[in-house]
Formats: sequence, structure tokens, C-alpha cells
Amino acid sequence: MRDVSLSSSVGADELLPVIDAHVHFWDPQRFRMPWLEAHPQLKRAFGPEDYRRETQGLPIEALVYVEVVVAPEEALREAAWIVEVAREEPRLKAIVAAAPLEQGLAVRAHLEALRALSPLIKGVRRNIENEAEDDFCLRPAFIDGVRLLADYGLSCDVCVRHQQLASVVELVRRCPDTNFILDHLGKPPIRRGEREPWREHIHALGELPNVVCKVSGMVTEADHERWSAYDLVPYLGTVMAAFGPERLLFGGDWPVVLLASSYRRWYEALRAMLSAYPLYEQRLLWSETARRVYRLEDGTPGHSPA
Repeated sequence: MRDVSLSSSVGADELLPVIDAHVHFWDPQRFRMPWLEAHPQLKRAFGPEDYRRETQGLPIEALVYVEVVVAPEEALREAAWIVEVAREEPRLKAIVAAAPLEQGLAVRAHLEALRALSPLIKGVRRNIENEAEDDFCLRPAFIDGVRLLADYGLSCDVCVRHQQLASVVELVRRCPDTNFILDHLGKPPIRRGEREPWREHIHALGELPNVVCKVSGMVTEADHERWSAYDLVPYLGTVMAAFGPERLLFGGDWPVVLLASSYRRWYEALRAMLSAYPLYEQRLLWSETARRVYRLEDGTPGHSPA
């Protein structure tokens, strides 16, 4: 795989269609989201109309909603709410709902409830980035819950810190029938400019056929005030080499991205980094991988990573 550069010589004038595979909507008046206390600038409602204003002029043709870590007892109500939102936002084509996977086989009731809500629910996520134990995802009950997803044709989004990636590699190995989507490149330490052992774990994940990776959340892991595309290049190059564009998908991570960047600035930075690649590879990352991963065309749950 060639090195990523900031050349603008290939595809500079062509805006390829975009599927944003990582979008959040929320309203703190509707759901309790304790994590917002640490981010007062995000502690307000963000809905489809705000997203439309933020992304005006960009070629976004479809969205994937990802759960927003509401209080656990509100998870099913969040899923029901976003199904209703999708009726008003036709570009919202898939939903990744919250699920308490640590319940093990008992999570079946929750998955049944999700399946009854809508065929738009294509996957689940149990955000574990703030768990004190780096190997939280290797608890036997958690593994049982993740394995159960295969029975429902649901994928598993994984949101972790880079210190937890070694455990994620082992989780993926132990659940070969479940399809995984790594969010935000596994949150590498971009702010500190460090790549190891994150790079080692990313290549280990890339060797496993049942995992793909979202190119998202990079700028919020960089220096919020001083980041540039050059800071991101080595990390994008690593996932390109480990997964290839056919297993990478774009995520705007809106509105969390606003902690460090406007949506457009993040989009333009990634577009510049990708411009050295052939258009067909760019097209895979911008839209086609997400279309396949979340089965946006057939209305059925689940995905095929390869």
C-alpha cells in the first residue's frame, strides 16, 4: 500500500458520493446522557436539521445512526425514537442501537425487542471505552452476548481506547461468526504522536476477516486547537495498509467532531489525504464499503465484512 500524502492531483474536482457511517442525534431533555457533563459545548439538542445545516453542499447521500450512550434503562426508548426520526430524515438508512452485551445470553430479550422495532436496526454497540478494566470485553458473559449477535444478523460496533485494543483482538478471534466494526480507528494517541502498540494491534485486527474499521473520530484524538491533516496521515496510512479501502468506511462523528473541528474541515482534510489514491479506492471508503457493511440496499439486518 502506497504512503498517504496530501497531494490534490487525483480527483481534486470530483466530489464523490458520501455515506456517513457514524452520525449521532440527541436531545438531553429527552434522554439522560451523563457523559455530556464533561462537554458543555455539546450539551444541547442536535437533530437532523442541524446536521443538514452543518453539511450543506457536501455530497452526503445516506447516514448511519450510532447510539449515543444514554442511561442504560433508556436504550430501547432511544432506539424507538430514532426509528421515528428516520421517517422524517430519508437519508437515515441504518441504525446501530445500544445493547447491554454484558448480560450474556440474557441480552436475547433486548435483541428481540430491537428486531421488533425496525429492519433499519442493522447492528448494536455497547460502548466500553470508559470501562476501568482494559479487558472488560473478555468477560465470559460479554463474549456470550457478542456471539449471540450472529443469530440475529446484527453487527457489533466497537468503541474503545487504544489501550483496550489487545483485548479487542482477542474478542474478535473468539467470536468468528460475529461481524465487527471498529469505531474511530480504535482511538489512537494522535495528540501525542504515538503509534505503537496501536499500530501492532491494528495490523492484528486487519488479519482477521470479520472486522472492518471506521475512518472517524481522528480529529478529536488529535490536538483540538492545533491539529492539521499532516498529524493524521500516519494513522490513516496504517489502517489503509492493515485493512485496505474495501474494509474502511467514512464516519463524520457528528456532532462530537465539533469538539475539534467543523464537519467540513474534517471532510476536506480526509479528502486531501485520500486524493493520492485511485478514484475507485476513494469511492470504496467514502460510500461503497458502508453500503455493503450495513446492507443499505436490502432492508435486512447484519453485514458482510469482506
